Amino acid sequence: MSPQIIFQIQLVLGYVACLLCFRVYLFPRLKSMGRFEAQRAIATFHSFRFFGLVFLLPGVVGANLPATFATYAAFGDFATGVLAILALLTVRIRPLFWMFVAAFNLVGVTDLIFAYSHAMQGGLPAVAGQLGAAYVIPILYVPMLMITHLVALYWLMRPQAEAARVLAGESAVS
Repeated sequence: MSPQIIFQIQLVLGYVACLLCFRVYLFPRLKSMGRFEAQRAIATFHSFRFFGLVFLLPGVVGANLPATFATYAAFGDFATGVLAILALLTVRIRPLFWMFVAAFNLVGVTDLIFAYSHAMQGGLPAVAGQLGAAYVIPILYVPMLMITHLVALYWLMRPQAEAARVLAGESAVS
């Protein structure tokens, strides 16, 4: 089997495994939390995105790793991680917290989509071995990142129950 086929199979199975894990273990826990605490937990997970800078470290990744992929993925992850850290540092200033939560999720999803695009354009699946120890990032870490970004964005856009009742014309009974 070619490295390209192995990489693509593992990528798909990484999403399947992460979705199963998320659905059974993480999603019920996040749903049981309040909106703020759930977003804070997701921000904590994404605060480790600085780890993507590993794509630029010779000796960890091979010299033939497509440069367009490596550079973009590294700095996109870094920017997302910094925004997630800023969200966590501003938890006491709620408007800033929510701004940084929206920012790290939008930047993060955009980063992952462009990283996939750059990976395909640069032929990464055919030279996936060049990822070296960083191979685990696109296979296991990225699927969970994308899943949590999508859930976080959905929850950000979803109206809150009380706000929905008020907008529907129902008044709160005290």
